[in-house]
Amino acid sequence: MILTGKQIHEEYKLGKISLEPFSLDQIKRDSYNYRLGQYLKEAYYDEDSRLKFNVIDLKERGSYVIKKDTLYLGVTYEEIGSSRYAMSLIGKSSLGRLGLFLQISANLGHTGSSHKWTLEIYSPNNIVLNYKMVIGQVSFWTNYGKVEKTQHYYNNFSDPRESILMKQTFV
Repeated sequence: MILTGKQIHEEYKLGKISLEPFSLDQIKRDSYNYRLGQYLKEAYYDEDSRLKFNVIDLKERGSYVIKKDTLYLGVTYEEIGSSRYAMSLIGKSSLGRLGLFLQISANLGHTGSSHKWTLEIYSPNNIVLNYKMVIGQVSFWTNYGKVEKTQHYYNNFSDPRESILMKQTFV
């Protein structure tokens, strides 16, 4: 079952959900709005056809026009996590209607994780992104069955993190 906005707030107050920094204004009916963090990584291929990334500092720039048909890795402004619930990060429908894809393939946040999440950003259109803009929403889901503690590679980072498969896939 998905938690309502009121229940998200209650679980946050009990310490079972981490949303830092927290704002009551970002609680919605059954989700919490998260914002775009400081860094974007813009994908490109070098002269040897290897996938590389340029780092863009949104805090320094304020805003940035993402190029159509280009992959970007972003990061949430908030540290998001839960010791009790699984999380699902998705985009805002208002941005989706402009063509912005968020969390292209990996929208599940594992129970026990808490960090700034890497966002997989792509658009068929040029779109302006701003530092700290509301870009998506996270929902919290009840687990059924025993939750086993596991360590996931990406949980160790709070910056936009490229795939661990890059060295194997793009050689």
